[in-house]
Amino acid sequence: MSRSRLVGLAFVFVWFALGGVAHFAFTEAEMRIVPPYLPWPRAVVWVSGVAELLGAAGLLWRPSRRAAGIGLMLLTLAVTPANVYMLQQAALFPSVPSWALMARLPLQVALLALIAWSTQVFRRQSAR
Repeated sequence: MSRSRLVGLAFVFVWFALGGVAHFAFTEAEMRIVPPYLPWPRAVVWVSGVAELLGAAGLLWRPSRRAAGIGLMLLTLAVTPANVYMLQQAALFPSVPSWALMARLPLQVALLALIAWSTQVFRRQSAR
């Protein structure tokens, strides 16, 4: 693995490991960004936190890395409604600067690309 890919993988690991812990350490704050049309916001936060932690752990073992990358990409797409909700309801999040709310979606696309690249999600599978 190249040094740059390893750095990207480390970033993805830290991002999701810290994010997963935050779901449990700051559950109430995380619940505020769950769109109101989703039922059971506490469960949504806890399940997504577990998914983040499992995905981060999966990055550490080479045989599971690609599957973890796919899972983290799907999870990243699944949280898009929360990012859109925050942008649409910016007044509910006065402590978050408007530029940060606007940057979330483009940064999410960059994160998806980094996950795919660092975990080699789209590499061809060799015939066995």
